[in-house]
Amino acid sequence: MLAAFAELARTTDPGLVAELGCGPGPVTAHLRDLGLDVFGVDLSPVMIDLAREAYPDLRFEVGSMDALDLADGSLQGIVSWYSVIHTPPQDVPSYFAEFRRVLAPDGHLLLAFFESEGEPVTAFDHKVATAYRWPIDDLAGLAGEAGFIEVGRMLREPREEERFRRGHLVMRKSG
Repeated sequence: MLAAFAELARTTDPGLVAELGCGPGPVTAHLRDLGLDVFGVDLSPVMIDLAREAYPDLRFEVGSMDALDLADGSLQGIVSWYSVIHTPPQDVPSYFAEFRRVLAPDGHLLLAFFESEGEPVTAFDHKVATAYRWPIDDLAGLAGEAGFIEVGRMLREPREEERFRRGHLVMRKSG
């Protein structure tokens, strides 16, 4: 999914990409290795310190996904790799509105999350903080209401060491 997203981001109109909720930075580094001009944002100063230490050649900033210090339309792409899972369901629309604000026209959004396997949105204990499993159609619907068009989706069954099915949505900013 990351490679497919990188291909879309590179071919649409190459520009700046942000990984929002980057943690210690390995996905940001992988996106760079896929040819993207990328930086990471995380709410945790500790995570940003770890990312800067591990990847000193990359840019990492402390910030919140729902109040980005970025100009309107300044990003060509956003990756939320298992980070929006920590957002209470009632707050997700405001995050999507912020993602739409900072994305350029036709910019792409990649969401990775734990899928609820036919159940409604379900809270679960996660090692970082409470997290939520989402029905893929519901999350795609919220993104659609925020002004995104679905480009692709993938569901992956859990591996032996994993608890939950994985969901991935690739969205494009409409209009």
